[in-house]
Amino acid sequence: MACTTILVGKKASHDGSTIIARTEDSQNGDFTPKKFIIVNPDDQPRHYKSVLSSFEIDLPDNPMRYTSVPDALGTDGIWGEAGINEVNVAMSETETITTNARVLGADPLVASGIGEEDMLTLVLPYIKTAREGVERLGAILEEYGTYESNGIAFADTEEIWWLETIGGHHWIARRVPDDAYVTNPNQLGIDHFEFNNPDDYMCSADLRDFINKHHLDLTYFNEHFNPRYAFGSQRDKDRHYNTPRAWAIQRFLNPEIEQDPRSMFIPWCQKPYRKITIEDVKYILSNHYQDTIYDPYGPEGDSVSQRTFRTIGINRTSQTAILQLRPDCPHETTGIQWISYGSMPFGTMVPFFTQVSTTPAYFANTTADVSTDNFYWMNRLIAGLADPHFHHHDGDIEAYVEKTMAQGHAMINRVDDFLENGGAVDFEAENQAMSDFVQAETQALLNKILFDASNLMTNRFAVSD
Repeated sequence: MACTTILVGKKASHDGSTIIARTEDSQNGDFTPKKFIIVNPDDQPRHYKSVLSSFEIDLPDNPMRYTSVPDALGTDGIWGEAGINEVNVAMSETETITTNARVLGADPLVASGIGEEDMLTLVLPYIKTAREGVERLGAILEEYGTYESNGIAFADTEEIWWLETIGGHHWIARRVPDDAYVTNPNQLGIDHFEFNNPDDYMCSADLRDFINKHHLDLTYFNEHFNPRYAFGSQRDKDRHYNTPRAWAIQRFLNPEIEQDPRSMFIPWCQKPYRKITIEDVKYILSNHYQDTIYDPYGPEGDSVSQRTFRTIGINRTSQTAILQLRPDCPHETTGIQWISYGSMPFGTMVPFFTQVSTTPAYFANTTADVSTDNFYWMNRLIAGLADPHFHHHDGDIEAYVEKTMAQGHAMINRVDDFLENGGAVDFEAENQAMSDFVQAETQALLNKILFDASNLMTNRFAVSD
């Protein structure tokens, strides 16, 4: 169970964008190399077959182009994870979530169904709105089922939708309020649902009958239906692995609200005390409980408290995507995919225009072996070297992040101004220039980290005669 999701409604973001973002975290002891690619229509399969299950299906003949961050080695399937298609609809899949024995007894998981391996490939090339994403995935879930519990985000410039699977074939979805943000660690999160409000809530066709038949509704008479009570979990593990991450995010975005990191009542969505930026999202997804006794790098607390909770910025993050859909922009610049690889406290976010036919090799050509020729392994190297002396390297990493993200904003602003004045833009060339800049800065950071880490080795000695 891994990943952390944040969703930001258009009125809660600093520029009116809808933002869906997630860390893709491998299981404990596993590190999955990733690559950033464009899937053109000719590359999309017309007959799809899973690697991890026996699921297979014929796909429509009219797929759209889309971005994807699949597994670089492909041994366990595609695992596309995050992308924006050619009509600027974004999808992030999946946040592994929890359930309970009552649900699984009523609607068992389906060994031959779909899972995280499959969903982006099955859905993103065929949807023109976020709502259509919910409808298409929901129909596939109802017909074929799933072998795992997951949460999936969809966004266009107007709406964000969050879908959660319930057992093998059922599902529920809620539209993110425009003026709010959502925190979703590895738990079923939706805590409010209205069956008679199809503008903001959707679900599998027989969900109400399913709830009644199996006595799943745990709310008292006249209270609103709470899906978290009915379909989710309240385990000891949740208090150490899941709820603290929601607490940490909301502590940053709503510091005026007092909550307990072990609480099972942390709201699914909140209105922030101020509008949220891309830098805020990056900081949140790098969070390791700074300035608390739970920070494994911090001076507060002790060896017990510093290992009490699972951090957001964990060692086994494979990739992080911030999918930003900007309002009132030309089609070519509406969708921005911000990319990072590896452990988030040690890396930066790099923006790319998504209406292109190819991606820079530095981000696309991830190798099986460790190499300094691609962004994935460079980030892994920097994190592995810097972690033992975190505070010695922290200033260099922070400066690197600020410089590279500033360059990203500068690229976007320059292109916006150029288009506003009637200019023509080569978006692939802009992406390549951004990649080249990040490659040079990342190499310089690795040089510095390695030099400093070498001087901090345990076998050092002051006398050099």
